[in-house]
Amino acid sequence: MLFSNVSIDAVVHVDAPIRLTSAVIMGRLRPTLDRLGIRPDLLEELAGIRERRVWGGSTQVSEAATMAGKAALRASRVARAEIGLLISTSVSRDYVEPSIASVVHGQLGLADTCQNFDVGNACLAFLNGMDIAGSMIERGDIDHALIVDAEVSDEITEHTIARLNQPETTAEQFREEFASLTLGSGATAMVLGRSDLLPDGHRYLGGVTRAATAYSHLCRGTMQRMVTDTRDLLAAGLDLASRTFDAAKETLGWRPADLDEFVLFAPASNAAFTSAMLRRPPPNCNLSLTQLAMSARARRLARAALASPNAPSRLITCSHCEPSFCQRWAIAVGSFEYVVC
Repeated sequence: MLFSNVSIDAVVHVDAPIRLTSAVIMGRLRPTLDRLGIRPDLLEELAGIRERRVWGGSTQVSEAATMAGKAALRASRVARAEIGLLISTSVSRDYVEPSIASVVHGQLGLADTCQNFDVGNACLAFLNGMDIAGSMIERGDIDHALIVDAEVSDEITEHTIARLNQPETTAEQFREEFASLTLGSGATAMVLGRSDLLPDGHRYLGGVTRAATAYSHLCRGTMQRMVTDTRDLLAAGLDLASRTFDAAKETLGWRPADLDEFVLFAPASNAAFTSAMLRRPPPNCNLSLTQLAMSARARRLARAALASPNAPSRLITCSHCEPSFCQRWAIAVGSFEYVVC
């Protein structure tokens, strides 16, 4: 899916206020670790995550998404009345009904003509939202769109620690729920619009996608529990990521040597992905953001953009361990060149 008249006007992130280190989590699990003979540094060593953020209170998903939406609108040149579409892409939820988007729409005071709905596709939904918004902008249905995402990991983290501390917990159960300890909290938002209305915006040119949904059973999660086959997920994900990377190179016309920065969704996947796909790292490879844990992908994109706001660069984000195994790459060109996968 390629676009000719879509630009990114603003992308922002909101960090949850409380830092929760991997050392603290493993310290709380010490009785189980000792009983099962598990090293206390295993989480940081295997996942590559030193800490994650949590809200530490009663913060709702819609509340955090609204924070990000407000920040994006402040950073954008687009007025609230001009937003024709609001999409919420959060994995976390406050309720089954109403939609997160409807709550955020009301809290932001957007126009009653602004369409609003949720899109769910695990951690890939933000990119799905960009594509949906891009298609509507390209067709002339709307001029501008706002995409928001917020994650609240406090509940699943606390439930996981409590379960794993039960005296009957086995080593197999610990392995199955280990990935739940990598989740983090935060929020992000992006404003997109017609390129002819945003001449200084960063062009969003589109991308390619590949799926291997036969492996969707390898990760199943609720707001209180997630079970993951991390080994098979990594192996299948790397294979899919490699095929998607090849398709992106052909469709988008770039080579690994062209890339200035490489930003991965999962810190632990840096070495494996770089070895499998790039053969050699680009100059600023693996901006691994080990303090964000496994939270919204666009927060990593925003962090990377803010790290070098004045230098032209290409940014790639990639996640190869998605429950849905839908891989997507996208590129935007402007004062920054974005490659988002």
